[in-house]
Amino acid sequence: MKRLFAAALAATALFACNNAKDGAITASGTIEAVEVTVNSKIGGTIVKLAVDEGADVKKGDMLARVDSANLEIQLRQARANTEAAQSQYQLLQRGYRQEDMQQAEENYRFAQSEQARVEELFRLGSATQRQYDDVKSKCVMAQKAYEKMKNGFLPEEKDVARAKVRQAQAQADAVEKTIRDAVITSPVDGKLTRKSVEEGDDVLPNAQLFRISRLNTVHLMVYVTELELAKVKLGQEALVFIDAYPKRAFKGNIRYISSTAEFTPKNVQTKDDRAKLVFGVKIEIPNPDFTLKPGLPADARLETGR
Repeated sequence: MKRLFAAALAATALFACNNAKDGAITASGTIEAVEVTVNSKIGGTIVKLAVDEGADVKKGDMLARVDSANLEIQLRQARANTEAAQSQYQLLQRGYRQEDMQQAEENYRFAQSEQARVEELFRLGSATQRQYDDVKSKCVMAQKAYEKMKNGFLPEEKDVARAKVRQAQAQADAVEKTIRDAVITSPVDGKLTRKSVEEGDDVLPNAQLFRISRLNTVHLMVYVTELELAKVKLGQEALVFIDAYPKRAFKGNIRYISSTAEFTPKNVQTKDDRAKLVFGVKIEIPNPDFTLKPGLPADARLETGR
């Protein structure tokens, strides 16, 4: 989740010095930085904490690790289920064993001979109707068993077995992903500005653990009046100054101009200024040495010409 770091949008709108005599537009605001909040995707105990507040991190760096011992056990079970399903599918693909087919054929032939023998006895009156019916039923069953083995498994049976393999593999993949999620990594380059967890803490899924600020580029939101808006354009250069280095100009460019007017933010000193309609202008400032910190008040100068 990304959002601008500003303590409040209202803190960016002091522009009492606008309409400077040299034709430039001057305005004041607060340095902002894009933030990324890093959450825990799974719940569990933090068994390793790899960073502390203030650390510089790169995309992919490990920040923390959640206990995954139970997940490892689940993964072994899921892999065993996958192997069993694959073996069952291969068995269906290969068909019945040759010795089983031979046994079924012999059972069928024996049932036929028994049926012929009892039929003859029944014709001579030496066997009962029940005996004849029983031997005939056994012969039919032996025949069906033999024909089933000879014909092999149905295509639908193979499809079911193949689907079970995919299902078991998907379950194993899901557990593997959960294990990967136990290692919490940085999604971006930046500076760790907040840590909300300690080693040994138990966390819930989606708990907010870290905040990373992308300080290599920061922003300054200032506001201009409707008359000044006509003199402002995208890409226009701006000079930004902070109190700590009053003589150092940080160069930036306008990256966003609001198309909708709004009232001046409430922290402006006078009611008259707060009643004015203004337009937000965002200045993007390269910050390779991290001199500009989120929350610092800053002044911007937009050169417009006379």
